[in-house]
Parts: sequence; structure tokens; C-alpha cells
Amino acid sequence: MSEQRHAYTHGHQESVLRSHRSRTVADSAAYLLPELRAGQRVLDLGCGPGTITADLARLVGPAGRVVAVDREPQVLVEAAAYAAEQGLGNVTFETADGHRLPYADGEFDVVHAHQVLQHVADPVAVLRELRRVTAPGGVVAVRDADYAAMTWYPELPELDEWLALYRRIARVNGGEPDAGRRLAAWAREAGFTELTASSATWTFATPERREWWGAVWAERTVGSATAATAVAQGFADRGDLDRIAEGWRRWAADPDGWFAVLHGELLARR
Repeated sequence: MSEQRHAYTHGHQESVLRSHRSRTVADSAAYLLPELRAGQRVLDLGCGPGTITADLARLVGPAGRVVAVDREPQVLVEAAAYAAEQGLGNVTFETADGHRLPYADGEFDVVHAHQVLQHVADPVAVLRELRRVTAPGGVVAVRDADYAAMTWYPELPELDEWLALYRRIARVNGGEPDAGRRLAAWAREAGFTELTASSATWTFATPERREWWGAVWAERTVGSATAATAVAQGFADRGDLDRIAEGWRRWAADPDGWFAVLHGELLARR
């Protein structure tokens, strides 16, 4: 299996990692909670700064083991530091690509990937690889946003422009931004037959949540890998990005502001 070419659309700038650090099992993997037990072997693919990983390590307890992998070595340094601060000794961090994992067949009881399949070159190949390293009776848990299903109020043209631009950039990078609706189809193509599909949302409607979400995206619009790709590909110029960022700030300041992110979720039994 040759390594697939793809780029991580968001990049690993501070504005991106600040968003990723907010994630927990409670708000990003609640659908997986009924499957977790003490002593399990868990693989966390695309772990980023490791906040979900740390929760998984606590949930399987000291008798369990979590292996967390990412393609970006520097973010693994941060994740390992966070786990050490939390006093977690049952986690290891390794660089790996989901298209070709360096693990034995059936090595893990649970394999988890949050917001990963939307960014990979071949999600079906990655799911086949996740299936391979999952033990019989184990489960693969994947969750991805669906950008085309995101919705908000008020209906600002700058946010419409942001969404169209992001989806265009993601596809140029080899990803599928509307992954959430495709998870079950991809899993069936990868050989899974026992599937439980669900969905969940993040909602940003309180003043505090609006301020945080709007500020994160305003900064990411002008200062992330997404912004660099937009300019390099000729999809937008710096003036366009500044205008979109200002739209995010206007949305965040509106007392009627509301934004929902729909996620597809899937538990695929091995």
C-alpha cells in the first residue's frame, strides 16, 4: 500500500490548536462512551494536542493502554506534555499515517478517529486499515463534521463566502469537507457490515460561545494553512480574507447569533 498524498487543510497554527484543545470525550465522542471499559487497548488516530486522548486514557484506566498517533510530530510533543501534566502513564504517542499503520492485525479493542476522515486522501483505505488493526468484536469509532450542513443566523454573506471557500480549499487538498454524511457508506465499502450511525451537533449561541467561536474562525481565516492555500491557489486575496474575518466578528457580536455544526458519527463493529 503506497502512502497517499494529502494535506491537512487547517494546519497546526495556534488558532487551530486553540480550537482543538477545547475538545473532550464528552463533547466530541459521547457516542463512544458505552463501548469503553477498563483495561481496553485503544488507538486514537489523528490525536492532535491530545485532550480527547487524555480522556480516553482515564476511561480505560491504568490497566488499559492508549496509543495516540498523528502525522505532525510537533503536535505530538504538545500532546505528550499534556498527558504527563495529567499524570497519565498509560498513553504513548507516535507518528503514523492512517493509510499505513505500523500495528499488528487485531492489536486494539477500540479505534477512534475524530475529524480525520474528512482530511485523508482515501477514507475507505483508512477505514480498511482501522478495521485491520481492530480485534474481532472490537469497534471503530469515527466522527466528522459535515460542512455543507452547517447553518447559522443571521445570514451574513461573508459566512456564505467562508463556507464556499473552505469547501473548495479542502477538496483541492484532497479531502472531503462533507464527510459526516458519508461515513456509513465509506465503512460499508471498507468491509464493515455491523454499523450504528448517529449524529450530534456543536451549538454556539451564548455570548461566551459566540465570542469564542467567532474569534477562532476570524483568526483562522487570515492566519492558518487554509488562508495560505486560499491565496496561493488564487481563490481569495488578503482583502477577501480580512472581509470574511470581519464577518465572523460581526456574527459573534450579534446578540441573535446562532451557529450549529452537524457531525456524522459511526460505530463500526469488527
